[in-house]
Amino acid sequence: MPLTLSFTRNRSTSVEQVDAQTLRSICRLQDTLTDATVTIEVKLPDLEIIAAKGRFKRTCREECSDIAAALPKVIGVRIGSGMLKIIRGLIGEATSCRELAFMIEECCHGVILAFTKDTLVAVPETEPEKTEFFAQMVKDNIRLYNRCAAFSAGSRIVEGIEPPKPTD
Repeated sequence: MPLTLSFTRNRSTSVEQVDAQTLRSICRLQDTLTDATVTIEVKLPDLEIIAAKGRFKRTCREECSDIAAALPKVIGVRIGSGMLKIIRGLIGEATSCRELAFMIEECCHGVILAFTKDTLVAVPETEPEKTEFFAQMVKDNIRLYNRCAAFSAGSRIVEGIEPPKPTD
């Protein structure tokens, strides 16, 4: 009987308003090898990370089993231009758990995307206006490029839009 490999992955990020000055972003990652949660709290309006916590309940990577010392490193980082390089550098100083940096980045991207919800109310209901609306949204905020299936390479929404250059 041949060996059959099976791997599944679910990742979700949610953002909630804690109070008038605070957002909480939670990234959950569960796959065949990993079960982890990372939470950051962000101060408005400057989008500064004011708290970070997380836990890897299950992991096959020893370096991800103890992340407590790494999480406080991102406190004070502001969500915005250059944050990915900063987060990877700070987390990389404390641990080689790549999944941790990825999950913190996903929390930050969740915060960015949360600010688009009011924009989505204005989406036209007919084509091609709808496609043009979303294309303009990506042009205005290039960080949206490749953040979901609709804005990924090959989608007609981002057709003709130059992907962002890696800054990391």
